[in-house]
Amino acid sequence: MSSFYITTPIYYVNARPHLGHAYSTLVCDALVRMHKLLDDEALFVTGSDEHGDKIAQAAEKNGQTPQSFADTTSALFRNLWPDLGIEGYRFARTTDPAHESLVQAMLTRVYEKGDIYYGEFSGHYCYGCERFYTEKELENGLCPQHLTKPELISEKNYFFRMSKYLPWLKEYIETHPDFIRPERYRSEALGMLETGALDDLCISRPKSRLTWGIELPFDKNYVCYVWFDALLTYISALGGPEAKDFSHFWPGEHLVAKDILKPHAVFWPIMLKALDLPLYRHLHVHGYWLSRNTKMSKSIGNIVDPVDVVARYGRDPFRYYLFREMHFGSDASFNEEGMVTRINADLANDLGNLFSRVLTMTDKYCQGTVPHPGAKHDADKEIIDLSVTAMQNFVQLFSGLKFAEGLESLWELVRALNKYVDQEAPWSLAKKGDTERLQTVMYTLLASMRKVALCLWPVMPEASVQMLEQLGQKASVHTPPVASIRDEIACFGGLYAGTQVAKKSNLFPRIDPAKRVTEADEKNSEGPETKKEISFDNFEALDIRVGTVKEAAKHPNADKILVLQIDFGPLGVRQILSGLAQHYAPQDLLGKQVTAVLNLKPRKIRGLLSNGMVLTCEGESGLSLLSPEKAGKNGGAVS
Repeated sequence: MSSFYITTPIYYVNARPHLGHAYSTLVCDALVRMHKLLDDEALFVTGSDEHGDKIAQAAEKNGQTPQSFADTTSALFRNLWPDLGIEGYRFARTTDPAHESLVQAMLTRVYEKGDIYYGEFSGHYCYGCERFYTEKELENGLCPQHLTKPELISEKNYFFRMSKYLPWLKEYIETHPDFIRPERYRSEALGMLETGALDDLCISRPKSRLTWGIELPFDKNYVCYVWFDALLTYISALGGPEAKDFSHFWPGEHLVAKDILKPHAVFWPIMLKALDLPLYRHLHVHGYWLSRNTKMSKSIGNIVDPVDVVARYGRDPFRYYLFREMHFGSDASFNEEGMVTRINADLANDLGNLFSRVLTMTDKYCQGTVPHPGAKHDADKEIIDLSVTAMQNFVQLFSGLKFAEGLESLWELVRALNKYVDQEAPWSLAKKGDTERLQTVMYTLLASMRKVALCLWPVMPEASVQMLEQLGQKASVHTPPVASIRDEIACFGGLYAGTQVAKKSNLFPRIDPAKRVTEADEKNSEGPETKKEISFDNFEALDIRVGTVKEAAKHPNADKILVLQIDFGPLGVRQILSGLAQHYAPQDLLGKQVTAVLNLKPRKIRGLLSNGMVLTCEGESGLSLLSPEKAGKNGGAVS
């Protein structure tokens, strides 16, 4: 039996979990389930990163101690996972005494090796990132992540000789092309190493500035840098380098979002090298989940709460949509209207309809039991061959993190089975009294449906169990439904003649798009995709005008937002903030005419006032401006 070990990021608990956290953890859950289907011993680790400046600041703001605040927020993550059907994990906390002891032991090992030294340093410190930046790493003097100006701090600290290992890491990544996946992030990591911006890493914070952290074992006046602390969770969760679980599961796989590529692709492998520990096998990097084509942000108000979505549409449809919609490595846009369309098309129309019609016909024509098949025709053989191919492709693609492609290969079988029903027409065979042919067709359908249900256990465990139980099989969401899915690929069948099946099925009721937005949604969601009708008088109340962009710049405190100065002629120049930075460079907007709603109540976004809203439309390539076809008069009304 092989072993499989994968980790999520160790989530920073300065805020509530959101869709991005849910996706990373769901991926690990599904991969562990897949490897269990392959008869591997599989484990994944997730957890909470609880030290550092931001935790201390958030705790103070909430009137709590850092430990109390960390306890409360960490529980939000732990409590979310069961709601999403996530299980089979170890939840690690960086405030666990065992973890703190391991961090101190590892610091001692690196210190005694001579790879940690004491020195004075002056650098640009970003409190949001909790790290120092060099001049080369800043973008126009701003932190590249938060677009805020770091504080210049001069202090004595301890440094990790990361620069000593940078040439080694560059050569390792170049000679191990699958070490970082997908390829674009491998190239990005190599780019970091080639710019010369990376140097030794400051791994301490003086207690005069920060006390909430793990104390350095060789100097009680300092605490450990949060990243040097958190990354070691991947080892402490296994009990440490001397533990049995470490020798059994390590090296494993890591899964992260693209915004934390640097610590995992640069800091972490160098830390492992300095500790004389084996490197992890692969780093898998996924893109962002966008909302309204913009990275989710509290300041913009486009956060998607996974609990709310599950409450409206169900746990398994939510899981299916995430795996089907995002091509791993690329960004994907969470769109509730698109989710409803996907559920209705794939789950209700294709899969749900297949189970409903086949089980109804089995009850009607075969007394509700699995029939004995007879001689196979070419049409049956084609379905059987496709079942084998679809399972092979699904397992290979899904195990390789090509989730959307794997599900598409499985749906080729689902769609083919619906077409097979129409072509073979069991109702006509029953009417003609062709019992042998009828039984062969029904057995081929039922056995193929079982294959689909088995494959879907990592994606939709509850629905998979329901499908298998409807086919007369015992199953559980907690344990794999078969000893090894490899055996299922190798042969067709798995259903015994005479097995009682369900009389009917209603797995995925169709969702009425017109009823999907509730009053609560409209109160708590900015711009739901489906809105109630409004009167003509309400529409006329909107003051929509044409204006020309005179100035454009990135928001200094908010990612993905542009600050626009727009000339509306006799109405004057207005400052309007818009989430366009991902779609337009500031200089590309200069001189462009736009349309904007001017009589919205002004609001602040990260400290800057926005006096209106620029109108955009969604397309395949992202957001685009709604501009007049011909040059309009600045301040001209749109009606």
